[in-house]
Amino acid sequence: MISLVLFTYFSYTVAKERWTKLDFDTTVKVQDHIPRKFDLIFSYLSLIGSAEVTIGVCLILAFLALIRGQILAILGWLVILPASFGEVFGKLVLFHPAPPVFLHRSLLPTALPSFYVHSDFSYPSGHMTRTIFLLTVFFCLSLFSKRDSMVRLVLIGAILSFGFMMALTRIYLGEHWLSDVIGGVLLGIAAGLFASILILKTRQDNIPADARGR
Repeated sequence: MISLVLFTYFSYTVAKERWTKLDFDTTVKVQDHIPRKFDLIFSYLSLIGSAEVTIGVCLILAFLALIRGQILAILGWLVILPASFGEVFGKLVLFHPAPPVFLHRSLLPTALPSFYVHSDFSYPSGHMTRTIFLLTVFFCLSLFSKRDSMVRLVLIGAILSFGFMMALTRIYLGEHWLSDVIGGVLLGIAAGLFASILILKTRQDNIPADARGR
């Protein structure tokens, strides 16, 4: 709930164009400090955050939950769909032009449909919304797992690192502004936390009553 309130307020500040200068300055500084040899690497990394990959992963996990009869888990993984609709709605109604062409650095031509669908506005970042949604769920699952504490620490570190790298690609490749990235993060966290509650509730319900009391 807090994340959703923050997203709403942050969206208001973006609509008021309070981030325009910081957006541009951040993109220029990031591109100035990272060598062009990373263009292709970051372009490949951005594929992981595409709608086809992220929604596809959630649909597979929802199908696996369906096989196990875990209704709440199915609903949890499918939360990525309304989150994606929210992202598209934001791009349709909030005046926030995308970075100009001269800032674009993506080198990877792709046949994925989502790379050919462009809206006039760029807020929030769909890549970040969907990626952070998945990472938030994985973070919560790792946090409450019964794995060794060191293993959990490594998993959480990997999750946070990947989230940072995806955010960096959005800005470095000139696909999104900093404000687009932050908005996507907030929306992804809000949706991911809600989904995590449903998925973790399923896990708790599957624990025998005698095991819970130990």
